[in-house]
Amino acid sequence: MVIPASSTEYLHIPVTAPTGVDLSSTTPKIAILPMQNRANPTVGDWKTGEWASATEARLLVGPDGGALTLTAGDYRVWVSVDPPGSENIVRLAGYLGIT
Repeated sequence: MVIPASSTEYLHIPVTAPTGVDLSSTTPKIAILPMQNRANPTVGDWKTGEWASATEARLLVGPDGGALTLTAGDYRVWVSVDPPGSENIVRLAGYLGIT
């Protein structure tokens, strides 16, 4: 996905739950890191997202009230969900270009 740095909009991230796991009681967390940062997100990188649907998390990004404002560049988008049980799922969800 490519969006302009001046845009404030929801970034939508597909999330697939493990078989038999209901994610509706969890809050998705989303981290957006510069492409050159090859490390996994740290605690301070995560932003609280919300569910757009049963299979899609979202986070408002941009200069007009977004959870974070991104400058021009390429980013990795991560999503984390902590469903009931022993799993805490962290996935590299995709890439984002800001122009």
